[in-house]
Amino acid sequence: MLSHAFKLEKGTGEMKGSQQVAMLKAAGISLTGNIILFAVKLTALLLVHSLAIATDLGITVAGLIVSIILYHSVKVSNRPADFVHNYGYGKIEHICEAIEGIVLIGIALVMSVQAVIHLFHASEVSMPWLGLGFSLISVAINFIGSAWILSLARVCRSPAVRAEGIHYRLEGFISLTIAGAFMLGILLASTPLKPWTVYLDPVATLIVSLWITVPSFQMARHAFLKLLDASLEEDSKMEVMKQLGKYLSRCCEFRGTRSRNSGRKKFVECDVVLPRGMSFPAAHRLSREIEQNLQNNIPGCEAMVRIIPCDESCVFRPLPDKCPYFSKE
Repeated sequence: MLSHAFKLEKGTGEMKGSQQVAMLKAAGISLTGNIILFAVKLTALLLVHSLAIATDLGITVAGLIVSIILYHSVKVSNRPADFVHNYGYGKIEHICEAIEGIVLIGIALVMSVQAVIHLFHASEVSMPWLGLGFSLISVAINFIGSAWILSLARVCRSPAVRAEGIHYRLEGFISLTIAGAFMLGILLASTPLKPWTVYLDPVATLIVSLWITVPSFQMARHAFLKLLDASLEEDSKMEVMKQLGKYLSRCCEFRGTRSRNSGRKKFVECDVVLPRGMSFPAAHRLSREIEQNLQNNIPGCEAMVRIIPCDESCVFRPLPDKCPYFSKE
């Protein structure tokens, strides 16, 4: 029994270690990628003077700031629970996710206003070929980075890492939209429609701003719900019910089942009503078995099962036979 518990604890420790490594690796990839993107887009802005590229650069600056916060929040979130933070530091991941969503919404609003102003004072973009080239480089970096970070997010199950992967992918589509606007401007330059090409840059900026607003709002909303101690997702709650259901023949009743998220961790608490005549060691073994079963079947779960003695007010009490639950001890 002790050897089994030691192996289980060792396996859980190794899994947590691999998750921490994956989170730190994702944060490092995000930070490196955003530094490269910042250099590429700043160079493009100085040469091309495009409002759309300025918007894209603003998104990258936000991403760079969040990457720095993410790198430090990953280290903090891996700290064990202590006297001050009884449930650990996992919620810092949701704070990081919320910051990213809010900053992106702010950039979208500011650049939308700038785009509308430029529609009435349109100016021609210089060197659109360079703009196209820089945008395609950004597309490649973003999509490669997104695939890499999201693959690591599936390993570590961190909401902050997943949010960063989504940000990278979203930024890739934004750069692709801007590249499309530059391409269209180049194709129309030798046609009678050339005077209208001056409006492509502010229109592309408006499209990009609207594009990032909806997913950024959803990201921030999701983070705030988790910060307000929202319960587990529906599939995880169903798994909790499924695992508890396995013990219905051995327990009188389950009461007060509660759950909450804290970063990549999931906390489940419940009270189990056991026959009053059951010995304490047997009751303790059963509660530990239930906790272990929940933790083994729900990724990132930490379970706590409290024992409550039966008040003997059920329908079996007046019967001469022994309690059916007690007989299964």
